[in-house]
Amino acid sequence: MTDDPLKLDTFICFALYSANHAMNRLYKPMLDALNLTYPQYLVMVTLWEQDGQTVGGIGEKLFLESSTLTPLLKRLEAAGFIHRIRSKEDERQVLIHLTSEGKALKKKAANVPPCILDATEQTAEELTRLKAEITTLREALSKNAA
Repeated sequence: MTDDPLKLDTFICFALYSANHAMNRLYKPMLDALNLTYPQYLVMVTLWEQDGQTVGGIGEKLFLESSTLTPLLKRLEAAGFIHRIRSKEDERQVLIHLTSEGKALKKKAANVPPCILDATEQTAEELTRLKAEITTLREALSKNAA
């Protein structure tokens, strides 16, 4: 460690930021082939895990405000991957359901995670440990940012 706290190579935030950029560059060609952006891909992954979620539920999982999520969902709907339906129990809630095209896209996307794993040059165990550490960091930062 250096005595100068304002050296870029000492910033954990810059390491995370630049790693995020590298990860996005890696994902881009794979997601372009699926006609998805990275945020859209994350929405699809949450829906492949559990179809019929509310906009609010998806937003909570992805740490996105509905004002950010709504235009993204409209683009997914226009692409034919999802449809949005007002809840019959509570009309304030909008439920998001996969279309048959959205369900079929899961098979096409199945090759993405193994390609990402391979590109990291890490083992699955190493990445699982790193993800846990980053999640712990995110939770601490969220708690202390309030």
